[in-house]
Amino acid sequence: MAELSVFDLERNEVGTISLSPEVFEAPVKEHLLYYVVNWQLAKRRSGTASTKTRGEVKGGSKKPWRQKGTGRARAGTATSPIWRTGGVVFGPKPKDWSFKLPKKVRRAALISALSFKSGEERVIVVKEFALPEIKTKQLSLFLNKFELKKALIVISDDNVNLSKSAKNLKAVKVLKIDGLNVYDILRFDNIVFTESSIKRLEEGFVN
Repeated sequence: MAELSVFDLERNEVGTISLSPEVFEAPVKEHLLYYVVNWQLAKRRSGTASTKTRGEVKGGSKKPWRQKGTGRARAGTATSPIWRTGGVVFGPKPKDWSFKLPKKVRRAALISALSFKSGEERVIVVKEFALPEIKTKQLSLFLNKFELKKALIVISDDNVNLSKSAKNLKAVKVLKIDGLNVYDILRFDNIVFTESSIKRLEEGFVN
């Protein structure tokens, strides 16, 4: 069972915490990470691209001009796909790109992602994230003290000061423990847990 130091926001060590091997020392199954990341991205696709067929564009079925004698090519309707204002052949239509993935697969992939970050020593635990006010500079100072360039901060409860302080920092994302996901874990270099959030995480997996 691995142990991690618990820090305050000034990077002073204030204790230690034991990590559950079931969550942070499990085998990393890369194929599951691939499946789940694709599943997450597919769910985010809007699928709203849409074009009009010849039956949907403006215009009737009246023949634009007579068949012969005009010197122009024959035309049966102004909605023809070969016309600039005509319909589109095989164009995109609204589509749902999402697909189902078993809950066991999602759970195993999340454990794999956490174990991967733990194995790379990219997991940091802080006692709590109590910012006295909404100020981006305070969060930037924290990142500098821990030498973090891109971090995912995981909290257990609502923290308005922290969430709003992180809005102007593109390299930081704040998530509640219920929203922890494989894509964000892999996308950020480091994961910063509060002590309470990492305990809730382990309780959810072990129990």
